[in-house]
Amino acid sequence: MCIELVLASNNEHKHSEFRRLFPNAAVLRPQDVGISFDFEESGATFFDNAFGKALALFRAVRRPVIADDSGLCVRALKGEPGIMSSRYGSTPGGPVLETTRRNAILLDRLKGITDRRATFVCCLVLVQEEDRFIAVQETVRGVITEEPRGSNGFGYDPLFLLPSFGLTMAELPDSTKDEVSHRGRAASRLGECILLDS
Repeated sequence: MCIELVLASNNEHKHSEFRRLFPNAAVLRPQDVGISFDFEESGATFFDNAFGKALALFRAVRRPVIADDSGLCVRALKGEPGIMSSRYGSTPGGPVLETTRRNAILLDRLKGITDRRATFVCCLVLVQEEDRFIAVQETVRGVITEEPRGSNGFGYDPLFLLPSFGLTMAELPDSTKDEVSHRGRAASRLGECILLDS
């Protein structure tokens, strides 16, 4: 039987990716179940934000909900942008910057820096009942390029080079990206937990 999961996100890129990552589930958006959903990510960790989103949406829909919080942590910038990845460079309370602008700010802050090691982090939380949830967190390590490369991705994907491939995340085909990315790895682990729990 196909499980239905409501994704705690209005991001169309994420919705498409989650549909690929969970092929045995029907991944619905909040609007698909008649909900207008917005959540302020004010947690101190990726888990805080993912769990907060999942629980808030679960309380609105009372059905299984999946949420993620993902981000890029750059070693030379002491972990920035981290949990602020989607709001990087924005003024507090101001509008979120376009992806190209955020990426440009990151590259500017890394000018002249040779240590460009970075880690993509993804925390996924599945809330099945008010007091019953599964959480997994995964990472993938890489380096930040000097300029964007590739168009098959979103966010910081065009800047994140995987040395073993010699390609950025945005240069990988979806099938490869889903296997090696932080979100793909987390989804694989979460999928195993769902199967064991069913």
